[in-house]
Amino acid sequence: MKIDLTRLVTESRNAASADIDTLSTLDMLTVINQEDQKVALAVEAQLPNIALAVDTITKAFENQGRLIYMGAGTSGRLGILDASECPPTYGTKPEMVVGLIAGGHPAILKAVENAEDNAELGQRNLEELVLTSKDVVVGIAASGRTPYVLGGMRYAKTLGATVIAIACNPQCAMVDEADIAITPIVGPEVVTGSSRMKAGTAQKLVLNMLTSGAMIRSGKVYGNLMVDVEATNAKLVQRQVNIVVEATDASSEEAEAALNACHRHCKTAILMLLAEIDASEAKARLEQHNGFIRAALNAK
Repeated sequence: MKIDLTRLVTESRNAASADIDTLSTLDMLTVINQEDQKVALAVEAQLPNIALAVDTITKAFENQGRLIYMGAGTSGRLGILDASECPPTYGTKPEMVVGLIAGGHPAILKAVENAEDNAELGQRNLEELVLTSKDVVVGIAASGRTPYVLGGMRYAKTLGATVIAIACNPQCAMVDEADIAITPIVGPEVVTGSSRMKAGTAQKLVLNMLTSGAMIRSGKVYGNLMVDVEATNAKLVQRQVNIVVEATDASSEEAEAALNACHRHCKTAILMLLAEIDASEAKARLEQHNGFIRAALNAK
């Protein structure tokens, strides 16, 4: 089947880079950089829709729902990247934020032929996750027309799950299927059709906002500190100490002692020091207040 790509913004030619192959290296990179500067403004225009998506995802988390990304190629890899970074950063379970890519794990490293054109595969991957109406499915595709993603989105709608689209073309099939559509229009790529460039950068910025925003709204950030970080390596062990020190003005020795007393749970250590209570009481208060430090601190 012949596909008409000429109407897609992401497939059109960029006049600013028409002669890029004739430029010096510095001038070539200047063109790329000038085009990249348009990305943040395109995302800014979508902030109301992104905010709606963040609030929707937060509510899903409160109801034990999941955030599930779906994409092919670069879009799928970006979703997997965002999902994989949530457990170490925010102490979430791996199944809370999931990334699916057309073609499965092999497609993370290399293209899997024809996988993105398989709408049934998109549905099947969600069936394997036992999708429910509590979940939020985010379809990611620069073009907004990827069959794998559309198949998943359409299946999700039949179950009553919330469906969000992230696409870089304003009028596309994914927008029509979505409950919430996020469409940063970054314009033609410097290298025609190479949507791993501006479109990919826009997608990454949006994904950063979705998970970071939902985690902040879920009480996993105190001030601007990642207070649910897990100490999975030496750097993060020290980061935990630094976080407790920053949050409480305690000494490094006091922070280390509090962390050791509560099995290295940052939130508990912070509450222990700020409220001058022991680990068991701090843990109980946090459980009563859904992990929000400020609410637990103000409790009597």
